[in-house]
Amino acid sequence: MQIDQGQQEHWLVNTPQREQTWQGLKEEKGYALRKLANTNAHDTFGKAPVKELRHVTLPAGSSFTVGPLIDQVNGLEDGKVVAEAWNFGVPYQKGNVSFAEQDEDGDDGREEGTIIEQLTESLVIDGNGETKGVLLKKTIPRSKDFRSDFSRGHHVSSQRIRFQRRNRPCRYDIDRFTPGFLSIFESLVPSQEEIAKQKQLLTTLSRIISMEWPKSKLYLYGSCANSFGFSNSDIDLCLSIDDKEMSKVDIILKLAEILQAGNLKNIQPLTRARVPIVKLMDPETGLSCDICINNLLAVVNTKLLRDYAQIDRRLRQLAFIVKHWAKSRRVNETYQGTLSSYAYVIMCIHLLQLRRILPCLQEMEATYVVTVDENNCAYFDQVEKLNNYGAHSRDTVSRLLWAFFHYWAYEHDYTRDVISIRTGRIISKERKDWTRRVGNDRHLICIEDPFEVSHDLGRVVDKFTIKILREEFERAANILQFDPNPSVTLFEPYMPPLPLPSLMQEETVDAAEVHL
Repeated sequence: MQIDQGQQEHWLVNTPQREQTWQGLKEEKGYALRKLANTNAHDTFGKAPVKELRHVTLPAGSSFTVGPLIDQVNGLEDGKVVAEAWNFGVPYQKGNVSFAEQDEDGDDGREEGTIIEQLTESLVIDGNGETKGVLLKKTIPRSKDFRSDFSRGHHVSSQRIRFQRRNRPCRYDIDRFTPGFLSIFESLVPSQEEIAKQKQLLTTLSRIISMEWPKSKLYLYGSCANSFGFSNSDIDLCLSIDDKEMSKVDIILKLAEILQAGNLKNIQPLTRARVPIVKLMDPETGLSCDICINNLLAVVNTKLLRDYAQIDRRLRQLAFIVKHWAKSRRVNETYQGTLSSYAYVIMCIHLLQLRRILPCLQEMEATYVVTVDENNCAYFDQVEKLNNYGAHSRDTVSRLLWAFFHYWAYEHDYTRDVISIRTGRIISKERKDWTRRVGNDRHLICIEDPFEVSHDLGRVVDKFTIKILREEFERAANILQFDPNPSVTLFEPYMPPLPLPSLMQEETVDAAEVHL
């Protein structure tokens, strides 16, 4: 939607003032200020620097702040401590203890110091006004909620602030950044030569496998096949085979033997993985790939996403940029409690459905119907008839990117809402019975799988990483609103602090001992 410049607030129109506001916001939120050259987008994801340890001297009669978690505690000196621990403040007048990372309103920040509180549960302050010593010692049980990086996730806005920013209009000059974002998109797209190599490998493997199992079929699936894959990505293949006499593990082992005889390299059957696969490398094309067995629901999901991408080119542009942002900011690691690339693509489709740029294919008369693992997969797949569906919208990829992060930073109701591209709408958690944790499924950010509707793609997000995600959504929204060069700043890589070895290896941590 075009915004009349006359309706803009003064700080939105005044570019120098807006940039000054953004500088203050970055300092307040602790955002990185380093700029990166906007070359090939792959080059922006670099190595984390080694941070310098802080040596803190504690003056009597005041409070101190200990820096971010960096490394193990190195010991004590007279009147000094080498303190490398969590961000917390200890005002020790009258024996009070408070944490520095509280939300400004307090209502959304109550769990911000949960891990800090676990570490400092036995923190003791001796003396009335003159503090003699502070001892931190806490046994930390390792669990599935354990994360090695607690340096972020402490700056999620309160509900009041989110409500105030919800109706904030998009900056008037957002469209001038479109060329920069499109340049990033084009640098990520696989070349035609790479796509040809993928097809060549598929043909080669199909020929080798069909000699043993003539009725089997090999499918490309995942990002390499749904048109949302980056260049230089590994490829995923699914072997569809109807052999009731062999278990999936036996098929994997037999497949590895077959491939071993086919001049392929680095063949590894992984039978104990959650999804058993065979990994291999083709020396002729230089491609690596994983082959799974009968994961046909993933093949159908791949077709659905590929069909959506053909309706409007802006979906692919938006999804590539969002995925690149997620990789740069390290929020696309499901094993660390953040979201998969597949989930981010679903989130992009959902946004464009809300803006009437994309239709809801599963709500239209079905022209493609298949049942996979008792899941009814049906939708309208004659997408060539829908090429002009979103032609009424003049939204550029810059404006859509702004809308994406604005929605997830300030509009989405995390306590009640589920996004559903199956219905093209937002549905309630109550309707899905996703209001409580069941096993390891936490339902803190709810993204419905379009076919396996009981599957929440956000189920891996925990009480720590939901704050990281929301903080990163807000960071991106503020960059797109205020930063003078958002196509660079948005993708500045997140550099995690070095892990604390004792936290990773020990059951008990002596965090620090302070003598004043």
